[in-house]
Order: sequence, then C-alpha cells, then structure tokens
Amino acid sequence: MSSTRVHASMDTAMAALDKEKWKKNIHVLSEKLRKFPGLVWQKIGKVGRDDPRRIVHALKVGLSLTLVSLLYLLEPLFEGIGQNAIWAVMTVVVVLEFTAGATLCKGLNRGLGTLLAGSLAFFIEFIANKSGHVFRAVFIGAAVFLIGGAATYMRFFPHIKKNYDYGVVIFLLTFNLITVSSYRVTNVLRIAHQRLYTIAIGCGICLLMSLFVFPIWSGEDLHNTTVSKLEGLAKCIEACVNEYFSNPEQEVAQDKLCDDPIYQGYKDVLDSKSRDETLALHASWEPRHSRHCRYPWQQYVKLGNVLRHFSYTIVALHGCLRTEIQTPRSVRVLFKDPCMRVASEVSKALMELASSIKNRRHCSPEILSDHLHEALHDLNIAIKSQPRLFLGSKKNQASNMLALQAATQANHQKHEKDHHGVSLSSVKTDSSALLEWKNKRGNEQPKENPERKTLRPQLSKIAITSLEFSEALPFAAFASLLVETVARLDNVIEEVEELGRIACFKEFKPGDEVVVDCETPKIDVTQNYLPSYGAD
Repeated sequence: MSSTRVHASMDTAMAALDKEKWKKNIHVLSEKLRKFPGLVWQKIGKVGRDDPRRIVHALKVGLSLTLVSLLYLLEPLFEGIGQNAIWAVMTVVVVLEFTAGATLCKGLNRGLGTLLAGSLAFFIEFIANKSGHVFRAVFIGAAVFLIGGAATYMRFFPHIKKNYDYGVVIFLLTFNLITVSSYRVTNVLRIAHQRLYTIAIGCGICLLMSLFVFPIWSGEDLHNTTVSKLEGLAKCIEACVNEYFSNPEQEVAQDKLCDDPIYQGYKDVLDSKSRDETLALHASWEPRHSRHCRYPWQQYVKLGNVLRHFSYTIVALHGCLRTEIQTPRSVRVLFKDPCMRVASEVSKALMELASSIKNRRHCSPEILSDHLHEALHDLNIAIKSQPRLFLGSKKNQASNMLALQAATQANHQKHEKDHHGVSLSSVKTDSSALLEWKNKRGNEQPKENPERKTLRPQLSKIAITSLEFSEALPFAAFASLLVETVARLDNVIEEVEELGRIACFKEFKPGDEVVVDCETPKIDVTQNYLPSYGAD
C-alpha cells in the first residue's frame, strides 16, 4: 500500500515538473514573439543606415516594376503586346542592378544576346521552310545541337566568360525557344517580335532608372573602397602596436575574434578580391559621366592585390597578440617607443596614400620621411643594446653550442645502434645534459645499461638554455613583422604612383596635408549588391 502511495506521489511530482516546464517554454516563446517585431525593425533600420543607397535602389526597382506593369494595366498597351508583356517584367527584375555599370552590363548583354539569337533563329527557320517536313525537323535538331555546343564552348574563353557570359546564356535560351517553337507554332515570327519589343522596353526602363535617377556608379564605389582599405590598414597597424604594448597580458577569447575591430579591418581587405574585380568590370561598361570616370580600373585591381599581400603581414602581426607564449611586460617596455614610432610613420604613409587617391592627386615626394628611417634606426639600436635578451651571455652561448653538439652526436649514435636493438638514455633539456655528455666522453668503454630509456632529443629546448633568450623570442617575431610592413610599404607606394601616373592625377602641392586619425580601426566598406549571373 505504501509503495502505491510512493509511486502516486512520484507521478504527481513528475506531472508538476512537466507542467512547470511547459509554462516556462510557453513564457519564453511568448517573449520571443513579443520582441520579434522590434528585432525586425532594428534589422531593417541597420541595413538602411549602413548604406542609404540601398533604400534608393529599392525605391527605383519598385518604380520600374510599376512602370513596366502598365503594359498589363493599360488596355491599349495590353492589346498591342498581349501576354508577352511578362517578358518586360522579367527583364526589369533580372537586369536592374545596384550600380549603373552592373545594369548596363546585364542589360546590353541581354539585349545583344536576344537580338543575335532572334536573327539566327529566323535564318534557320527560313532555310528549314524550304525543305520538306521531315528534313525540317532534322535540320532544326542539327542546328540546335551545333549552335548550342558552339555557344557553350565559347563560354570557356576567358574574355567572353568575363564580359559576355550572361549574353551567351540569353542567346542560348532565346535561340532554342524560337527555333524549337517554330516547328509547332505558325506565328512564331510575331511572337518573337513581341518578345523583342517587351525586352527592349524593360531594358530601356532599367537604363533610364540607373543612369538618370540617382545613379550609383561602380567606378566611384571601387575608388572609395580602395581609399577605405588604405585607411583601415593604417589604423590596424597602429592599433596592433598600441594593444601589444598597452595590454600585453590581456586574454581574448577566440570566439570573440570576429568582434575585434583590428580583425574586421584587415578582413575587409582580404575578402575584397572578388568585389574589386566585379566593380572594375562594371566600371568599364559605364559611360563618361564626369571628368574622373575614365580611370584605369584594372589598376585599382592590381593595387588591391598588393594591399592583400600587405595585409598578410598585419594578420601575422595581429596573431602575435593572441599567441600562448608572450614576452613579459618588463621586456616589452624596453622597445615600446621605437616600435610605436615605426608603426606611427607607416600609418601616416598609408593615410597619405589614401588621401592622394581620395583627392585624385599625386602623393607627397617625402612620403617616406626621415622620421621613419630614424625610427627604424632607433629600433635597431634598442635591440642591439640588449644582446643578452636575444643572444644570451657569452657563457650561455658556449653552453648552447656544446649542448647542441651533444644532442646532435647522441642522436647520431641512436640511429647507429638502433639496428642492434640498443636504446640510449634520454637527453635532458637543461645544463645537466651537457655534464652527462662530458662524462660519457671520458669513459672509453661505457657499460651498457639495459634499463636505459629511449633517446628523445629536443634540440629546441637544449639549444635555448638562457631564460632571457626564450622570453625575447615572441617579441623578436613581432619586431620582425613590424619591419616587414615597412619593406612591403614600398610595393604599395609604387602601385599608387603608377595609378596616379596612368590616371593623370594632379600634382602635389605643399599645402596638402594629411591628418592621421589614431582611433581604433573601424572600416565600413560598402558591401554592394553584386549581380549573380544566371539563365533568367
């Protein structure tokens, strides 16, 4: 009887727990539903604040769709075009892109592909009509096979794939629709004319909206993003050095790396290859809309490649802040001033390059000032003034060489005696290893000990017997990477000067000065809406 009561009480308790759990889940779900409209509104506002041009583009697409829908809504236009008006709507949806260059590229590709496909289809239809019914089907099938295979093979040509791939896809689609339909439909010529008219109307509306209603130019986007990348890299370098010397022992979780402003700074540069190439391609399609629009856009792509190689050094420099083994703060402070001066001068040079591109002028002839060379000289003197940190004392140097020789010879003996099944004793990683090796050399006929352990030489630990030397290694890597940024800066300067020469930048005036902002790097490179080429 008592066991029955116990089971009943346990069931009651479990039911109560399940009820509480259901209440908690319902409460959490209701809270999420209550906050959902606010979160959606915040997301909408954030997308618009990041780039207000997105709002303009959305309004332009809505207005274009409204205009093209008049082909359906207005009775006189619908009677003249009919059901083929849907092709105009599809053209607007597919062709109207974020920038004018992208719209021109897709619009002209679509129009040219449709025109060529229609003309070739009419020629095939004319020849097929001169033959019999059976031969007509064979001829149409052979034409579809040959032209489809040839056009698809042309898509592998680099120049065609880069500039006219979408047009070739539209050519294949239109040619097959008209050619195959002509075998069963008698008025295919009229249908083709109507489709061509509607596609032309759709392309015309798209070009009108892109070129004359708040136009967004791909060339200007490429120009501005290049400036932003230079400014971002300048801030990244200075921020890395400041953080290295100000918070040397600060631990940063790996899962929070994406929120690090330094990481976001060089990440935008590393991820810019595809965006730069697409913007340069679209900019080459844009008409001359100002005196600055005929720039060598491919030179911007080359500059972007150099900036990515430059940013690799910053990635490694930033990695020095996250390593497990760190140089003590007492050692870092010895080299703080020269390192910060080097970083400041590199940052100033990058900001000067960004200003020269932004203002479309040549950079200063003294962009690599004497201050940078003085900072490098001071860093070199500071490192040489502390030889014990990097080379150890003379006594430690001799011990390091002897210990390294001992480990090498022991390792060689192990390989010789392994064939006889003899294992040597392990080599220690401190100064006692050297003493043990000397004692073994004094014994001409050492006795074999069956209890000796397998040799496991660790040359890196044996060679580094100085504590100061091991502590200075992380800083040596950091200083080497910092000097590497100075070496790679020359490549960036050469590409910017080449860009200014080809684009005919105005000459530098002594009054043109650059103000360097030393805030924490925060790049907001606009992620433009880039088209996805498909067979729409």
